[in-house]
Amino acid sequence: AVRPLAHSPACPPARLRVSSRTRAAHTRAMASVAMRASASASAASAPRRSAARGANVFVLNTPAGGHAVVGFHLASQLRAAGHGVTLMVPCAADSDKMLKPPFNRFAELEAAGVECVYGDAGAIADAVGGKKFDVVVDNNGKALDTVQPVADWAVAQGAAQFLYVSSAGIYKPSVTPPHVEGDPVKASASHVAVEEYLAAAPIAESIFRPQYITGSGNNKDCEEWFFDRIVRGRPVPIPGDGMAVTNVAQVEDMARMITLAVDNPAAHGGLFNCVGDRGVTMDGLVELCAAAAGKSMDEVEIVHYDPDEVGVEGKKAFPFRYTYHFFSEPRAAVAKLGMTYERPLGEALAARYAEYAASGRAEADLSAKFELDDKILDALNVAA
Repeated sequence: AVRPLAHSPACPPARLRVSSRTRAAHTRAMASVAMRASASASAASAPRRSAARGANVFVLNTPAGGHAVVGFHLASQLRAAGHGVTLMVPCAADSDKMLKPPFNRFAELEAAGVECVYGDAGAIADAVGGKKFDVVVDNNGKALDTVQPVADWAVAQGAAQFLYVSSAGIYKPSVTPPHVEGDPVKASASHVAVEEYLAAAPIAESIFRPQYITGSGNNKDCEEWFFDRIVRGRPVPIPGDGMAVTNVAQVEDMARMITLAVDNPAAHGGLFNCVGDRGVTMDGLVELCAAAAGKSMDEVEIVHYDPDEVGVEGKKAFPFRYTYHFFSEPRAAVAKLGMTYERPLGEALAARYAEYAASGRAEADLSAKFELDDKILDALNVAA
């Protein structure tokens, strides 16, 4: 059930009544299997290479934020592809951050032969004991002052290739979506200065621009925002008309794309949108998440609203960009790296819901998370 965009809080549309009945939930056993298999599934999707030809790869992985899960799956796939892998997190090994996903699953990587180290990003040589690397991946820095020292160290110690995880958020809004490699970017974005520095550096560089991410081990809400409301029978407030298109990539695909670039001359000097092969609308995300949770759209209510009219800041009330079509296509990776896609987004979300249900979050008290929702619904005279 979809509630159309309200143009005036004083004149809300008639409410659509829906059933609170749910279909059978995914079992916790299924979720447990999915979590145990996630690292091996990621590894299975990696390109296979001879260990004798494998490169020695260093991955600097952010200690927080949505990109952290990329480094986890990348390390797994690189190792499965026959590369030597050292994964460094720029923080202390006993940091509280290491108690959260994906860091609390690093034992899976170590069991696969990945070396995990910790320390100051400005002193990588000390953290790795002077070890040398053929390829360096920076999945940490967002600005030149943090990435330049890593790139300079990579060059000085003899690396032949530098891969940088940037952001598709640097693209300027376009009236002719989707965003493709080479489209105009915001000069003020910090990632732009990094990309320009790397392009001039004496090393073969490749740039990867991700958008939104879903996948096992993710510690930043994406599909969880929708699950939180759907499983509780709450209306799902979507700003605008729900037709804005975005891109939610599966982290396994993102890791595979980067793995395909390692020791690959076709990737040298390349710019790659590290995204899925299909866009999805905001209302479409609700529908896919509802199906993942075992519900039909007859059991879910979408409420469209104008943030200005209901008195909320859109970016605080909703975790996605919605004022324009913010989605990219992976054209360069398909053409240059032979990137392919197999699992539909809906199947990935079903696996994520199994983990969500097993985590106990579906039964947790999340009333504080719904304060802005309640403000929106109150302005529209819609009961939560």
